[in-house]
Amino acid sequence: MIVPVSPQYGGGSLADVLPSVAGALSVPGETNVLGLPDAPRYAVLLLDGLGWNLLQRYAEAAPYLSSLAGRSLTAGVPSTTAVSLTSLGTGLPPGAHGIVGYTSIVPETGDLLNALAWDAPVDPRRWQPHGTVFDRVAAAGVATRNVSKARFDSSGLTAAAFRGSAHRGADTVEDRLDATRFASREGTSSLVYVYDSQLDYIGHQQGCDSWQWQKELAAADDFALQVRSALPRDAVLLVVADHGMIDIAPEQRVDIDLEPALTDGVRVVGGESRFRHLYCVPGAELDVLATYSERLGDKALVLSRADAIARGWFGPVEDRVAPRLGDVIVASLGPVALVASRRHAQEANLIGLHGSLTADEMEIPLLVDAGS
Repeated sequence: MIVPVSPQYGGGSLADVLPSVAGALSVPGETNVLGLPDAPRYAVLLLDGLGWNLLQRYAEAAPYLSSLAGRSLTAGVPSTTAVSLTSLGTGLPPGAHGIVGYTSIVPETGDLLNALAWDAPVDPRRWQPHGTVFDRVAAAGVATRNVSKARFDSSGLTAAAFRGSAHRGADTVEDRLDATRFASREGTSSLVYVYDSQLDYIGHQQGCDSWQWQKELAAADDFALQVRSALPRDAVLLVVADHGMIDIAPEQRVDIDLEPALTDGVRVVGGESRFRHLYCVPGAELDVLATYSERLGDKALVLSRADAIARGWFGPVEDRVAPRLGDVIVASLGPVALVASRRHAQEANLIGLHGSLTADEMEIPLLVDAGS
């Protein structure tokens, strides 16, 4: 079995990036645990889906990114966008901020919340009640901006993860560069967060080992260089990611909805295909755990909620968050994806996937360009 990568909360995870940036910006009370260079201005560029191992594998397609000083960090668990972006924005592990999957149950209603679409009637400020790093940085007088697609301005995830930053909608590369150029020159100190999703989109549709993904990596590399060029000379650029990715072939998919044994005792299927939250009929938890363990063998870790918490996957888990986790949690380690073709048809045909604890999914880059 592949050995899972443990999240390095507190000194080597995505959740440690913005608190360290705040420390490097001399915000009182913040600790720069990652040892980032002190500077009056920072830009943090997140390239969705750029795993550390993918960047090493296809370094020739990304000469600028590959030239930067850097190291690997870990995503949180699960290694998926909504969880990671909230950890980035709050500086907290999932067990504290409470966004615990691509989809997870709303315990009070039984609804399934898609944290990217925010499609359940849940107040994001109650679902994620903690202040963000952006709140603290802005309160210290640092001009704080969030540059991403215009439609994200009103999203629940933005309210949960990035409140405290002024959103600047930018739907094209040129718009993002213009917004970054303007925002990075505000005030005497500034923090600009820039988000780009295209690598992840291509990876899901075409696979992360496809020529299309390598072509998009080259475009992302060029964009990162343009972001650096748009910044003042006294600014530091950090390039990070939210997760890596792995390709899963059609014959490696297990369809929960087509195997009656895998639906027995399961009332709601959450998470995503590489990291499933299974919410069980009361009393059926042990039977579901045994069934999935036998079906998947050494291709996955199948754990009870208590065991997953005890392994530290989510960091310390607050009482309000624990019921959002699956009664049974399935983390794929081998080449397998647990699709649900009827319940979650959109996911079932994706090629590039993420969410679990393999190195390809968990390890992400922290790249630093301190300028001249």
